[in-house]
Amino acid sequence: MGALKRQISGGRLRVVLGVLILMMVALVLRAIDLQVLDRDFLTQQGEQRQLRTLEESAHRGMITDRHGEPLAISAPVQTAWANPRDLLEQRERWPELAAALDVEPDWLAGRIEARASREFLYLRRHMLPAQARRVTDLRMQGVGLIREFHRYYPHGEAVAHVLGYTDIDDRGQEGVELAFDQWLSGRPGAKRVLRDRYGRTIRDVASIRPAHDGNTLRLTLDQRLQYLAYRELKAAVARHDAKGGTAVLLDARSGEILALVNQPGFNPNNRSAIRSELTRNRAVTDTLEPGSVLKPFTVAAALDSGAIDPNATLETAPGTLRVGRHTVRDLRDYGTIDLTTLIARSSNVGATQLALETPPGDFWQILHRAGFGQRAGIHFPGEARGRLREFIHWREIERATLGYGYGLSVSTLQMAAAYTAFANDGRRIPVRLAHTAEDLREETRVMTPRTARQVLAMMEHVVGPDGTARQAVIDGYRVAGKTGTTRKSGAGGYTEDRYHSHFVGLAPASDPRFVMAVSIDEPNAGVYYGGAVAAPVFQRVVASALRMYNVRPDAMPEIPMRLAADAEGAT
Repeated sequence: MGALKRQISGGRLRVVLGVLILMMVALVLRAIDLQVLDRDFLTQQGEQRQLRTLEESAHRGMITDRHGEPLAISAPVQTAWANPRDLLEQRERWPELAAALDVEPDWLAGRIEARASREFLYLRRHMLPAQARRVTDLRMQGVGLIREFHRYYPHGEAVAHVLGYTDIDDRGQEGVELAFDQWLSGRPGAKRVLRDRYGRTIRDVASIRPAHDGNTLRLTLDQRLQYLAYRELKAAVARHDAKGGTAVLLDARSGEILALVNQPGFNPNNRSAIRSELTRNRAVTDTLEPGSVLKPFTVAAALDSGAIDPNATLETAPGTLRVGRHTVRDLRDYGTIDLTTLIARSSNVGATQLALETPPGDFWQILHRAGFGQRAGIHFPGEARGRLREFIHWREIERATLGYGYGLSVSTLQMAAAYTAFANDGRRIPVRLAHTAEDLREETRVMTPRTARQVLAMMEHVVGPDGTARQAVIDGYRVAGKTGTTRKSGAGGYTEDRYHSHFVGLAPASDPRFVMAVSIDEPNAGVYYGGAVAAPVFQRVVASALRMYNVRPDAMPEIPMRLAADAEGAT
């Protein structure tokens, strides 16, 4: 019996050992199968469980001024993301993550729980480098970083109204950023990467679609003049306690916009403080009645149509003129005046007489060809067309008020663009803001060369001793221009205490290189005439522009012959 038990026990032992040996052999064979025969397949399956398709951000194109000075650039930044499902299993580490992100723990918890069913969640976008390092050092599963781009504007508010700004996804929202968004935007790429359980990229596996960066956009602006114009406009608005202001500086020969500024301003680098009412580029989008700034075109229309002779005189006494039930008034009785005096002293009565004597169709043609009632065509969002009614609808009083700049509406940009006709022998030059093929358009003949030169000469007297813009004088240069002061309209008609103050000027008058239009909205410091409020801004900006561009003076004082002779004798 004992021998039988020993025999059974020995048999069981051999069976158990045999089973163990078979299991070990099976494991070895399986290991060989997995590590050798099926290695590639299993490796692929494992990688598929950690492979991710990522979008590669494209770099938005840079915006520069005419000299290549950067006005808008995109800098790479890190954005923290997470898989909410992974974070739900790590609740105890949420306070650490909140501290690394510089956010409130309750805010983070609410954000994660509200998106618990998703696989992707932005934790914080466009972080500072120190924040990104803290997030990386946490080594939390399901938390990672991706590269994005943050738009930066080196010159801040000085160029803000022209450039506009982008949203957090780098898409244009206003200004040039919006108008040329397709040109500036890159095309995002895509790639497959292998990631570890912490969401860190181990290696790139394949490029699915390469990213293409956006194109650089070169504007016609001169950043030096842009800053100077912004500074002077801002100072003028503050000095006169005004509601706001606009200014446009053009190259009279090419129509290129060298400066385009507005007040009040905003900082495009601080998105949280941007308000829609501050971002509007008023010089382009808002319209106003030009007032006496239009009188040179009234004179030009009368001369071109043959309604009046260049040497003719007008009787403006007693300083008023009845047109139907309305009375047109001058500041005082100028008596008998010529066309030069009409412009220099800004006679409403004289301008009304010319407007009524000029055939309506001829007057309308001059204004239309000057660009009034139509967009300037710089592809800017919200660009105003203005208002110029067809002449067949004009009533007598409308013809009269058009003569001195009421009854139509224009933008500051349109005013500056129209005056290029006086700088180019009667040809209006199309304005440009960007160096693109679409902006190359033909010039428009507004008036005859003879008329343009005659009116330009008359406008020189506006800055003379008897003119309305003596503060526009620039030492060493001849200046031509025209002031304008218009009452603002309200619910009950024109107001008695709210004004727009304008000045449009050209320099040097012998061969104009620059045209600048300035408009100040509601000056409230006691002075409101365009010659006192707007003309000084023109003087300071254009004087600097003439020096910067090395424009030769055309009004240098002559050296007396006696002094010249003495100097010659001294040698």
